[in-house]
Amino acid sequence: MSSYQDLYCHTASIEVEASPEDAFGWMADGLRQGEWALGSLNREAAGDGVFRGVSWFDDGDTYVRITADPERLMIHYEVGRSPDAILPRTVARIVPGPVAGLAAGRCVVTLMVWRDVTIPEERWRQQCIVHKAEMYRIRHLVERGAAGPARA
Repeated sequence: MSSYQDLYCHTASIEVEASPEDAFGWMADGLRQGEWALGSLNREAAGDGVFRGVSWFDDGDTYVRITADPERLMIHYEVGRSPDAILPRTVARIVPGPVAGLAAGRCVVTLMVWRDVTIPEERWRQQCIVHKAEMYRIRHLVERGAAGPARA
């Protein structure tokens, strides 16, 4: 395994037992995102298609604008600390199971995040680790939702 680390982009993926459309619905929903995005929990609509959440790491506000492309199963997230400072930082892509050699009714959910090189190295490493951890929460929520109501 190479020790090379991309300085500009990080990806994290996970296989999900759900249709690509179900996964896309979860990933494109600005309020539901507040259930898995550790940098922007407890989401609320802030107006003009922007959502506000609170960072689990520093309790600061995080604002997100979502642009969803159902045809391509892609979601673009513009993120920032104020509504006027949001930038296109993250993309989610849902890959249908058969495209990845998996059975129909399964998919791969991938998050890609681009680094602003002015962000300190420690914060960038944290963000990369967080996205990997969020994959497990996303899988749980999508699979639970695809199976119906939450199980007791």
